[in-house]
Amino acid sequence: MRFRSALVPVTMFSSNSAWIFLIIGMIARIPGVMLIGIILMAVGVLFQLITLPVEFDASKRALVQIEGLNIVTSQELPHAKKVLSAAAMTYVAAMAVAVLELLRLILIFTNSNRS
Repeated sequence: MRFRSALVPVTMFSSNSAWIFLIIGMIARIPGVMLIGIILMAVGVLFQLITLPVEFDASKRALVQIEGLNIVTSQELPHAKKVLSAAAMTYVAAMAVAVLELLRLILIFTNSNRS
């Protein structure tokens, strides 16, 4: 958890600046600048990967609290499980999108270097 918290400022910088480097690198056709953007994007993907177990654990702990505090009835509990599972799966979907976007950018980068 500390490692994840320490990565937050780095990830925020990476996420905010990656696209700037990518766009400038593509428009100006400067491979090094584009590569910096890809590396910054990869930092964001790494952060999402580190965050996945934390989010699944949070959903699991929330379910324990919901049960323990009798926030939902026994009939509502299966629905609460589904909702918390769906919430955790949004992070999986975001991770998949980020990985595919990173792969797309890598392909663009490698193809632009061939020309």
